[in-house]
Amino acid sequence: QGQTSQIAVLREMWGQSKTRLLLCSSLVLQMAQQFSGINAVFYYSTAFFEGVIEDPLVGTTIVGAVNVLATYAVLFLMDRCGRKTLILWSSAGMFFSCIVIVLSLLGHLSNMFALVAVNVYVIFFEFGLGPIPWLVVAEMFSGQYVAAAMGISSQVNWACNFIVGLIFPTMNEKLGAYSFAPFAVVLLLTFVFAATILPETQGSSPEELAAEMTRVLSQSVVYEPNADSAAQIDLEWLKAMEQLQQEEEAERQAGVSL
Repeated sequence: QGQTSQIAVLREMWGQSKTRLLLCSSLVLQMAQQFSGINAVFYYSTAFFEGVIEDPLVGTTIVGAVNVLATYAVLFLMDRCGRKTLILWSSAGMFFSCIVIVLSLLGHLSNMFALVAVNVYVIFFEFGLGPIPWLVVAEMFSGQYVAAAMGISSQVNWACNFIVGLIFPTMNEKLGAYSFAPFAVVLLLTFVFAATILPETQGSSPEELAAEMTRVLSQSVVYEPNADSAAQIDLEWLKAMEQLQQEEEAERQAGVSL
């Protein structure tokens, strides 16, 4: 019965255009979190560091320690910076880290750059794409929708997590040095999404967020004529009205003559 009620709530959310926009945004962030490749680093860091540094286990240990420290550091930024701002900084920092990783694996930069870039990548993840997708779910929806939104967000997140964990070994084998390039593309798209569509959830009500997203997505180019074009339009309108009056007068005269 509980599962049925949650499905009913999701249908209600999807049936309303405003809540549907918010739901899609929260799911996009969940997919972006996993398709950014963070768990490819955590799951396969030892294999990734083989040939990059002398002892791959040292690299894995460093990544884990950096992850823990960054998690504590973000607590001081969470309420000082907006959610949208953190997503933008996070996706941008992770994107450039991916570029450095690829360049290092191609041999254009030393292996030390790869080690540093992976840790910078993890730091930027913890500053934004790590916690924010979960935080905004609670801020985007009113009380009756939060549980259902959190439930579907968790399912999407774990599904994407499974996909990344399943396909990354094949990606690493086939793409080689370019194995982080697909993650870079996802991060670039995430940055564009956050910059253009995602509203700032901090300090905003669900109704305000829905209205803001509707406004952004419905923006259109409005034609604003200049003085010359406006005068031309007025002149053509007057000519049309005069012609219409002449035709009506001709029809009246024809009727009288009959």
